[in-house]
Order: sequence, then C-alpha cells, then structure tokens
Amino acid sequence: MANEVRVAGVGMIPFTKPGASEDWDVMAEKAARMALQDAGIDYGKIQQAYVGYVYGDSTAGQSALYRVGITGIPIVNVNNNCSTGSTALYLARQMVASGAADCVLALGFEQMVPGALGLVFKDRKPPMEQIMTKQFEAQGFDPAAPPAAQQFGGGGAEYQKRYGTADEVFAMISVKARKHAANNPLAIFRDPVTVEEVLESKHLYGPITRLQACPPTCGAAAAVLVSPAFAAKHGLDAGVAIKAQAMTTDFASTFEGEPSMMKLIGYDMAREAARQVYEQSGIGPEDCQAVELHDCFTANELLTYEALGLCPEGGAEQYIRDEQNTYGGKHVTNPSGGLLSKGHPLGATGLAQCYELTHQLRGTADKRQVEGLENALQHNLGLGGACVVTLYGRA
Repeated sequence: MANEVRVAGVGMIPFTKPGASEDWDVMAEKAARMALQDAGIDYGKIQQAYVGYVYGDSTAGQSALYRVGITGIPIVNVNNNCSTGSTALYLARQMVASGAADCVLALGFEQMVPGALGLVFKDRKPPMEQIMTKQFEAQGFDPAAPPAAQQFGGGGAEYQKRYGTADEVFAMISVKARKHAANNPLAIFRDPVTVEEVLESKHLYGPITRLQACPPTCGAAAAVLVSPAFAAKHGLDAGVAIKAQAMTTDFASTFEGEPSMMKLIGYDMAREAARQVYEQSGIGPEDCQAVELHDCFTANELLTYEALGLCPEGGAEQYIRDEQNTYGGKHVTNPSGGLLSKGHPLGATGLAQCYELTHQLRGTADKRQVEGLENALQHNLGLGGACVVTLYGRA
C-alpha cells in the first residue's frame, strides 16, 4: 500500500439522548453533507462509501446516502459492534492506500433506545457465546447488573485485585471526562462532577458506578479520505494524514487458559493493534500528545492506558493521580470528553473520534485545543471482537 491517506473533510452532528434525535437517515445525511462541505467537494466526486451502524436493517447505508446523492457508487454496510465507525474508516483507508480509489467516504450513525444494551435476536445463538462462556467461568453472571457493566466492571475488578487500585481512581476518570466535555458543544454531558458524586451514583459492577458508564446515544459522524494526488488536483486543504492503522480481532489468549476479564474485554487486541501502529509509523506513545480512546466505562479507559503504552503495566493509578492524562500532562486523553461525556452512538463513535483528532491537528479545536500537537492516537473497541487503532499526524 503505497499511497498516503489524507483526511480531507470531517462532519459530526451533536449527539443526543434516545428519543431526542432525528431519524437515523436524517442524522446520517447531515453528517455526510458536513464532511463534504468541510472537504470542499460535492458528493459526485465520492468513488466509494463505507457506512457503519449496529442497530439498523441491511442497506440502511444506501438509504441514508441516497438522501445526499444517487450516483451508482459501491456502498458497503459495516457492522462490527462498538468499533463499527473505525472499521468503516479502516476499509475506506485501505481503498485509498491501495490505489483502488482516490476519494472515499466513511460514515457512521446510530439511533439507539434508552437503557443498557441487550440482545436483538433472542431466537438464536448469541454471537458472543464464547466470551460469555469464559465470563461465566471467571465471575459468573449477575442478573441484576447490566451485561456490559459486568464485562468491563469485571475487567476493572481483576485489575484492582492485581494492583490494588482504589475505587476513587476509576471515578477520577469520569471527573476528567466532564472537565474536557465542558469545552465541547457536541457532547451530551458537560456539567462537572466530583469524585464523591461519581462514587455515590448507583453501583453497577466491580468498581463501576452509573456515572462511570457511557450513555446510549443517537448521532452521526463522517470523514472524507483522499489521496495526496486527488487533494492536489482539486485544490483541497487536506493537511491531516493517517500515518498508520491496524485492526485486530481476538487472539487465542482471550479464550485459552485461566479466564481473564481483562482479556475478554479486549486488552490483548488493543495492545497488539497499538504495537503494529507504532511499528508501521516509527512513532511511539510518547510522541502522541492527544489520544481519543474507547472509554465506554472508566475501567476500559484505565486498562487502555496500559494497553496503548501510555504508561507502564500497573502504572495507571499513578498516571491518573499525577494528571498525566489531561492538559499539562504527558497525554490529553479524550479531549472531546470521550464516550463517557460525549456519548456513544455505536456506529458513529469511531468517526466522531476521527472528527475530534482531525480538528485537534488542524488547530481548530477551540477551547479543547491541545497545544503543540504533532501526532494523535485513536483507539476504538468492539467486543466480539474487533479493535482499531489509528495514528494521525500533520501531512
């Protein structure tokens, strides 16, 4: 893959609570049009499109994009659980990098319902049966706790058992997320919270309380990826490059040996995807001043610090207490407010991360701007499983 890949345009609508959003196709259309306008091109120049969503019927991608234009291009529908948006981005990047296309749209949207995630198809075997089997071995099942909270809370509890991390350390991540989201008009939760308020909110599982869990959300985001030749030909200001990207799925280590909730929620996938990205780019975690990572629960953010190499294994508590994860520290993690505060519309999340980091590297992130930014890292995780890690930099 010889071609460099540039981000020419990004678009994102404000995320909302379920019941407060427009229809999924309207949200998707708006995000796509925003990305096209940001890039400075019309839809007729898009050669392929990859459209991600989890809760929608087949060919919803076509239905959404037909609202923008009907041009006969390939439109591929993507569903990869919570990493759906980044998977659409991954496929779009591959097409440009390989030379198969010069201008590709990645779009993600989700219209969700209130409450914890649950099964949609209850008349057949669930796709996460292998993970659930190992989860039962590791910690059983609590019918009173949300399933996802049991998985990520279980990973946090395993980490606590290993390193003795205090509950308040997990809560500090939520406090940080709200501080960052206060400067993001596209985020849902922008009011500050204290560690005490986080810990006193309803307990879910392990160290996790309600204010440490991302909310179900509706929204859409998009990105236009182009080759440098296309950008030059059309006079596009495509100054942000995807320098490296890797996608991993579960390894045998997830299911073999002693059951580990940390591995079941993607630790090994994230660590290996990050390793591949650093190897491809020659850039290490110490060189990435901004990081948008998959903080569906505070436990996952804490574990991901170590999986991405932002701090040593077992060093997350000190990293958090020393405020190395915010402005003035080694890395600004989730300057957008992350999933915890910005929201998590599954199909849109990965592209919302792309939106944030593109603006950060352009220097157009307003009050959230990370100063002196040269490289930015993105991590998007879906159980079942898939993990996409992407490195951005100035072209």
